[in-house]
Amino acid sequence: MDIQTCYNTYSSVYRQKYLALYHALRESIVEGALSEGERLPSSRSLADAYGLSRGTVNLAYDMLAEEGYVARGVGSGTFVAFHGGGSGGMGGIAGVSGDGLQDRQPPARQAAVPLSAWGRRIERLGQRVGLPPGEAVHFSTADIDRAAFPAAEWNRAMYAAARTTGAAEHGDAFNAQGYLPLREAIARHLGRTRGIATTAGHIVVVNGSMQALALLVQLLVDPGEPVVIEHPGYAGTSRAVEAAGGVPVRVPVDSQGIVPSPWDARVLVVTPNRQFPTGAVLPLERRQQLLRWASEREAVIVEDDYDSEFRHGGRPVEPLKSLDREGRVAFVGTFSRTMYAGLRLGYVVLPDSLLDVFAALKQLYEPHPSGATEQRALAAFMSGGYYERHLRKMKRVYSGKYGVVNRLFRELLADSFDVHPQDAGLHVYCTWRKSHSEYAELMRRCGSRGVTWTDVSYERDGRTVSAACFGFSGLTEEQMRRGIRIIQEEGAGI
Repeated sequence: MDIQTCYNTYSSVYRQKYLALYHALRESIVEGALSEGERLPSSRSLADAYGLSRGTVNLAYDMLAEEGYVARGVGSGTFVAFHGGGSGGMGGIAGVSGDGLQDRQPPARQAAVPLSAWGRRIERLGQRVGLPPGEAVHFSTADIDRAAFPAAEWNRAMYAAARTTGAAEHGDAFNAQGYLPLREAIARHLGRTRGIATTAGHIVVVNGSMQALALLVQLLVDPGEPVVIEHPGYAGTSRAVEAAGGVPVRVPVDSQGIVPSPWDARVLVVTPNRQFPTGAVLPLERRQQLLRWASEREAVIVEDDYDSEFRHGGRPVEPLKSLDREGRVAFVGTFSRTMYAGLRLGYVVLPDSLLDVFAALKQLYEPHPSGATEQRALAAFMSGGYYERHLRKMKRVYSGKYGVVNRLFRELLADSFDVHPQDAGLHVYCTWRKSHSEYAELMRRCGSRGVTWTDVSYERDGRTVSAACFGFSGLTEEQMRRGIRIIQEEGAGI
């Protein structure tokens, strides 16, 4: 079977072309059909082979890169960065020590995989992996509503930026803090919407919020030093701490977020504005307790504001950074939720004590800041008022979707899941009412019918809390209804 026929097999399952390509490649990597270090075809050659646009191929590649299955380098291509082996497990990421961070440069790079071999490899995989009937429903926490995205305005900004990037001042390419007009636009936006009084000089543009977390931890943590993190929490945080040689101190969260204590540590990483994964919002009293702790310990708080732009109810909350009077808080934000996941741009607002050394560390790892064209486009997009208009529109869209998915869960799955209230964000956090083995069986059954979600189960007090995040931002109401009905049907038989 040639690659076009193989792709058609997957596109019969996944209606969106980028998802068909993403899942075909992901399964090939996980099953070991594509091995670590293999160079994938260029976006142009793969697009020609599939009859797709290069943008569709790059979106699939970006999704794989974000999840650690491949590594991409400017001018060097895209390489498999995953230890497969056909076990069906998650394996490991190339360039990672233990649970550490992904190295952008995978080891042993091999020649590009011939296009003629792709069809044979994925054909064999398709014979081993049963394809679910009908359209798949992925409750992804990283997708967006592409129909509502202002593609025309963004494309104009990108085209204009692409025309001027080559003629830009030489100094822009070596500015570790990022493109100045973008930093100025971010500062204005944070002042208007989040109450954070800052300047462009205190902002560093990064290649996604994960880069900011990794660099901050490397900067602040000595080997063997404890770092306070949330439990449950974002897995990337613990990986960053361990990669820097630190020791994660996992402290519990409750319905109001992290529970402050007099920790013997100098660094805290926290998601106070919308805790991940529970969605809890830290009350003002606890925020003040955290700031007092930081002052007494001379500690630094890394505030990860990953997903609080889109509010569905309640009053806006004040970030820790807006309450910080001693320069104890580093505020990390991202555009991957407000724009799209493939836009690898984030930022960090730094206190004076960390600014110069953070910029120097970033320049050491990234002498030429990535995404120069995207930075210029986003600066124009924000300065022209398009970004805030986009946010206002998407708040209405996503709040409507949140209402739909929340109602469907309460109507159809109230006997199986406890739905935890959310004031903001793009996913619903639920806990399973039955045993973890039954939950695992539910995931297996639903997966066989093409319905998936993010499993965020964790251990507490000697037992497993079966928990899930159901992202809704990229789904239509019909898709949500279909997916939840399948969960209801499969759950009824357990």
